[in-house]
Amino acid sequence: MSETHSTSGGSPRLNTGVAHNARVWNYWLGGKDNYEVDQRVGEHVAGMFPVIRDVARADRDFLGRAVRHLTAERGVRQFLDIGTGLPTVDNTHEIAQRIAPDARIVYVDNDPIVLVHARSLLTSTSEGVTDYIDADVHDPDTIVERAAATLDFDRPIAVMMLGILNFVLDTDEARETVRRVMAAVPSGSFLVLTHPTYDADLGGEGNIPAMEFWNANATPPITARGRAEIAAFLEGLDLVEPGLVPCSRWRADSGSGSGSPAVVPQFGAVAVKP
Repeated sequence: MSETHSTSGGSPRLNTGVAHNARVWNYWLGGKDNYEVDQRVGEHVAGMFPVIRDVARADRDFLGRAVRHLTAERGVRQFLDIGTGLPTVDNTHEIAQRIAPDARIVYVDNDPIVLVHARSLLTSTSEGVTDYIDADVHDPDTIVERAAATLDFDRPIAVMMLGILNFVLDTDEARETVRRVMAAVPSGSFLVLTHPTYDADLGGEGNIPAMEFWNANATPPITARGRAEIAAFLEGLDLVEPGLVPCSRWRADSGSGSGSPAVVPQFGAVAVKP
C-alpha cells in the first residue's frame, strides 16, 4: 500500500516498499537517504527523461540564489519553507543565517523520512531560530497557524514553494493554497516558486510519459503544468526580474563566459506582495 498524506498534522507511516518523491529527489541529487526502490524508480524515470537530474540540481541552485537575494538584497529575515524535502547541503536556514544570523526559518513537510531527519534542519545560529512543522500542503490554514508560533506575521515573510504545488493535482486547489498562504503574510512578503512544465519550448514534453510512469509506481502523484497555469499562481503579486523563467536562468551567472545556463523544463520565479 502506498503512503498516504495526512491533512490533520499527523505524519504517515514510513513505507520503504514504494518509491517516494523526497527520497528519489535525494537520490537524483546524489544523496544517501533513499532505498533500493527509490533508486530503481529514479533510474527508470531518468532513462525516460534524462534531464531530470539537471532539473533537480537547477532547482536546488535556484533555491540558493533566491534565498541569498532575498536575505542580502531585500532584507528578508523570515522564511516559511513548504515542502522542504530531505536535508542536503545549504538548506534555507544555512544560506539565510550565513548572511543574517538572526533569520528565522520554519520548515514544513509531512514525509515521515523528512521528519526523521528534521533534527538536521533544526540547527540554528544563537541569534536566529529554525523550526519544523509536520503538516500537509493541502492544509494551508494549519501551516499558517503553526508557523505563527515562530514567525511574526506582521513582518515580511518569504514563502518558499519549490517543487510542491505539482503535488496538488487540482489546479484550482493549488491556486487556493497559494492564495490562502499569501493572504496571511503582510505586504512586502515574497513567494518563491518552482514548478515542472510540459511546455515543448523548454523540452518539457518528456515530463508527460515520465510522470505517468511515476504516478503508476511511486507516491505522491505529480503533475506538470504550462506557463499560463503556473503564472496564475503569481496573480496579484509583482514579479522580481527576470520574471517567470526556467529556474536554471533565474539570476544565474554563466560563470565560464560560455553563455547562459542550459534551459530546464522547470519554471522558477520570485514575486513580492504589494
